[in-house]
Amino acid sequence: MKKTLILFIAALCITTAKAQMLGKEQVNSIADTLRGTLTPLRTCYDINYYHLDVKIDIDQKSVSGSNQFAFTATQDFTRLQFDLFDNLKVEKVVYSGKVIPFTRAYHAVFVTFPKTIKKGSKDQFTVFYSGNPRVAKNAPWDGGFIFKKDTAGNPFVSVACQGLGASVWWPNKDHQSDEVDSMLISISVPKDLQEISNGRLRNTVDQPDGYKQYNWFVKNPINNYDVTFYIGKYAHWMDTYDGEKGKLSIDFWALQTDSARARPHWDADVKPMLKCFEYWFGPYPWYEDGYKLVEAPHLGMEHQSAVAYGNKFMKGYLGRDLSGTGLGLKFDFITVHESGHEWFGNNITAKDIADMWIHEGFTNYSEVLFSECIGSKTTGDEYAIGLRKGINNDVPVIGPYGVNKEGSGDMYPKGANLIHTIRQLISNDEKFRQILRGLNKTFYHKTVTTAEIENYISKQSGLKLDKVFDQYLRFTKIPVFEYKISNGILSYKWNTDVKGFDMPVKVTVNSGGYTLIKPGNDWKTINLSGITSENFKVDPSFYVEVKKD
Repeated sequence: MKKTLILFIAALCITTAKAQMLGKEQVNSIADTLRGTLTPLRTCYDINYYHLDVKIDIDQKSVSGSNQFAFTATQDFTRLQFDLFDNLKVEKVVYSGKVIPFTRAYHAVFVTFPKTIKKGSKDQFTVFYSGNPRVAKNAPWDGGFIFKKDTAGNPFVSVACQGLGASVWWPNKDHQSDEVDSMLISISVPKDLQEISNGRLRNTVDQPDGYKQYNWFVKNPINNYDVTFYIGKYAHWMDTYDGEKGKLSIDFWALQTDSARARPHWDADVKPMLKCFEYWFGPYPWYEDGYKLVEAPHLGMEHQSAVAYGNKFMKGYLGRDLSGTGLGLKFDFITVHESGHEWFGNNITAKDIADMWIHEGFTNYSEVLFSECIGSKTTGDEYAIGLRKGINNDVPVIGPYGVNKEGSGDMYPKGANLIHTIRQLISNDEKFRQILRGLNKTFYHKTVTTAEIENYISKQSGLKLDKVFDQYLRFTKIPVFEYKISNGILSYKWNTDVKGFDMPVKVTVNSGGYTLIKPGNDWKTINLSGITSENFKVDPSFYVEVKKD
């Protein structure tokens, strides 16, 4: 049966077996397609609820327990797929009180039910499992479990698994397109330690073996890679923020050894950041689950309602300014960036990680907006322009679909500068702000595609942006503005991969400032007044290359 399943999946996904990954042809494995492709074995059920109930043995670096899957059938079926890394053992799968058969192929598990599950019916099964999850090599980028100690020698443990997948440590339907509607996270840890997860703490239950179970309930939809835990000896304090939807609870969790410096450091950024992001993006998306900032044994992650923080209580990115302008040292990068993901990444989630620029481009732009909030429009422009030094323009921002592969790391600064360029085209900051807020309202708690984001921005702006998105997201190079000046006449055109590219751009045609012109792929001309080759400029807020012929 295992061989038959592999052949079936391979045949079904043959078109994704070879993809243009990062600008180069890459052969993707069956394991890639099993993880990245939405086959009928995955689309046949819609996840409604999980109850993850596990014990974490720090000394053995192991996990054991169960996950309950509650779902709605979207079609008649007798088999489905869930996901769990193959180094973890599936002890049994229980349905209606009985153990049912399953097979495994790579990191996929295929369950066979004793009867046909009818379309529209609600049902459930529970997976019992155990083992030693992968230990992260370089979290959060190369993820898994993280086992460290604080400065007092106490255990300091967590997990980060974006991209790698939540199935690295717990069984689930590991595809971003299907977010569970709500979830109970029950984590048992040694009773002398504390455990923090997403959502709100319902209660704790003492266990007979020297462990304590923490039960956290997430009321809102959550994507799998956001589900997390933090284990250590923590100090906890609370605050509230008067936001757009009322009082938002704020919980701070820092290691006891770090709490004295954590309090003033976090106080400097958190409320101003929430005020800024609610202004630009709309209400914080998880009032029911609250906002938590939790010290983690890795740099940081956007774990929904329990943001991971590991920036060592420094301004910038571990004390560095990624924009090179000095402006990035006016705030804590990890606090701002990872919290920005609560809107883009957590509230609005890409269905396929090939579209991860939706998460990272908009969130990188949240840094630009925070620079603007604590400074001015000019400081925001400077920060955005400064980010460009981190762009390579060597491979496309969007990756191959259906094989669980991201696109270029340029998705961060290049995505932000695409958004900044579109802001210049809109040329109305209130309209631009309403588009950002409208995205978070229209796609509230939803998973999306790039096409949906493109279409929304184009429709709401009233601009034809399809060729703009194509050039910046689907090709490596940015638009090249070619020009020459002779006898007071400016000749100009775009050099682009996209044919018929006609994005407007602002240039100096007279001494009165910038004027919007509309180049195409063929040469056009315009008369200049008082402008020469020496003082001609293209508005630097447009992310384009300028080439003088």
